[in-house]
Amino acid sequence: MIDQQIAIPTKDGHTATFITHPERGGPFPVVLFYMDAPAIREELRDMARRLATSGYYVMLPNLYYRSGVMELGALPADPNAPERKRMFALMGSLTIPMIMDDTRALLTYAEGQSAANTKIVGTVGYCMSGRYAVNAATHFPDRVKAAASVYGTQLATDQDDSPHLAAAKTKAELYFACAETDIYAPTEIVEKVKKGMSGAKAEVEIYPGTHHGFAFPKRPVYDRDAAERHWERLLALYRRNLV
Repeated sequence: MIDQQIAIPTKDGHTATFITHPERGGPFPVVLFYMDAPAIREELRDMARRLATSGYYVMLPNLYYRSGVMELGALPADPNAPERKRMFALMGSLTIPMIMDDTRALLTYAEGQSAANTKIVGTVGYCMSGRYAVNAATHFPDRVKAAASVYGTQLATDQDDSPHLAAAKTKAELYFACAETDIYAPTEIVEKVKKGMSGAKAEVEIYPGTHHGFAFPKRPVYDRDAAERHWERLLALYRRNLV
């Protein structure tokens, strides 16, 4: 495997992006891996590496670069802790248009890389970034063939770019993995997403007995069986579409 970190130029500066892909073969379909709210960390890099071993050129960008932040470190469990308040402020500083500009910059960089095939792209976003992964499919419909939101937040809003409206804007296959218990995506939101995906090339799956964050090994809510199921679903999604 080849790992590298590249400062990729964007409209607003440079985003430090972890890139990993197989050493031999290629060019490989590109997978854009959007980070969750706790920011870049080795846990996410390991997940990117796992994706790459299946034959993908995986890009994990730092989405907080506009604020000059790369890693947040350990976060206290107390929701009122200053560290958590800072995280939520950083998360709230991002918008879908910002991240779509970043996505365009990532793809522009990848176009110049012999190991990357930017005509075939998959996306995945966890937590705050589920909506970014889905919007990449609607903003880049000729490239993004598959998009996955894993316990995504803000999935059904009153905005035109709400993820629950995405099915009508893309031919990509969409997959929503939802925790059974999730204060950030309660049942009524998940039902709106299901309704929006009705008849589309999409699946909304609820993972029984799980909580928000179940796929991350370092979280107290980590559920090994559910996490492995999400990997199976994600890789199957890409195998079907990134060809």
